[in-house]
Amino acid sequence: MRRVPERAKRVWYVMLVQRLGQLSALTQFMIGTTLGMGMTFRDAVIAITIGSVFLELVTILTGIAGMREGLPTALLARWTGFGGGGSAIVGLVIVLTTVGWFGIQNTFLARSLERTVGGPQWAWCLLGGAIVIAVVVYGFASMTWVAFAVVPLFLALIAFTVLRTLNAHSPADLVTSPPPGSPLTIGAGATLVAGGFIVGAIFTPDMTRFNRSASDVVKQTVVGVTVGEYTVCLSGVLLAHATGSSDIVAIVLGSGGVVAAVIVITAVLKVNDWNLYASSLATVNSVDVLFGGRRPSRVVVAVTLGSAGSALSAVGIIEQFTPLLTAMGVVLPPVAGIMIAEYFVVRTWRGALDDARRRGELPAEPPRWSIPCLAVWAASAAGGHWLQFGVPALNSIALAFGLYSALGRLGSTGGTRGTRSGRTA
Repeated sequence: MRRVPERAKRVWYVMLVQRLGQLSALTQFMIGTTLGMGMTFRDAVIAITIGSVFLELVTILTGIAGMREGLPTALLARWTGFGGGGSAIVGLVIVLTTVGWFGIQNTFLARSLERTVGGPQWAWCLLGGAIVIAVVVYGFASMTWVAFAVVPLFLALIAFTVLRTLNAHSPADLVTSPPPGSPLTIGAGATLVAGGFIVGAIFTPDMTRFNRSASDVVKQTVVGVTVGEYTVCLSGVLLAHATGSSDIVAIVLGSGGVVAAVIVITAVLKVNDWNLYASSLATVNSVDVLFGGRRPSRVVVAVTLGSAGSALSAVGIIEQFTPLLTAMGVVLPPVAGIMIAEYFVVRTWRGALDDARRRGELPAEPPRWSIPCLAVWAASAAGGHWLQFGVPALNSIALAFGLYSALGRLGSTGGTRGTRSGRTA
């Protein structure tokens, strides 16, 4: 893997459509219905606001780093605190979570086809996965065309579904009604919101390495997160209050039949291509580090991981939706906290990165392992899980940022500073 050259950079609205494709998805709708089943509308707005602001800050900062360096997350992590071996572990964690996320999204597609066409759900899981694999194999250009075709259709579906379902209900009653399911705290709700896109925030450099400026990163992030979280999630909250159900596939299909099923299918294809694309890049980096410079074909990796995600959807991984989000909401934020602290505050490797960027190259290899960094990651994830106050996702990233910054000021992060030549001292 190498830096994205300037000639390959894209205008910001092309990347915005890609971002909207990630956030305007059925999983965001499902997060909204989950919040609606356990929270009042007011509390859901607070939880979405906390989670969205958190996501915007993390996404913008990691995105700017990726834009400046022209590097994907798994490769950038080598010079943002984790070292070679640590970046391989980050890559493996991203792979595990994105493949699981792929399986959950793929289940939506399969259920839609099962309910509209018939046939076994597991077979549709395998077919849907195969289509996504084909899109990713053809690369970024095909993903861009899919985004331009799918995102407007999905947003139209959301508007149609909400208007049709809520037509028989008073908006005032829905906004003031109690939650129809088991209560959910604001902290837990905010963690679900953050967990729903924290993987996307962390692998933002995979996308923003194609951006031209920091302002482009900010624009596409603010618009994308606002539309994705507020429009889609709050629609899900209202629909849960109106129907007393979190079965998002049933709600959507009930509003549009075959047309709705087609749009559901295409929407799943859009978000799952990014899941597979990011996991394949992370896998290539991990194999490169762990097996002495061997770099497997991204196509072979994409086919393998896509097949695994399809199999997981066929055996029912969607039943682990909430536990997966909760785990992601505390385990993954520290990765972003460490990367942001290293790149913008500690800056151990910024000299090497800056010098190498001017030459259009990569810096010399960082230390293979950074034990202090891995210890900060583990401690921050544990703190996010065990602290009994605040929002777990915010706690874990704040701990990671603070601990790594403190170690950096003490010169104890396990790295060495780059010299003017861009090599490590």
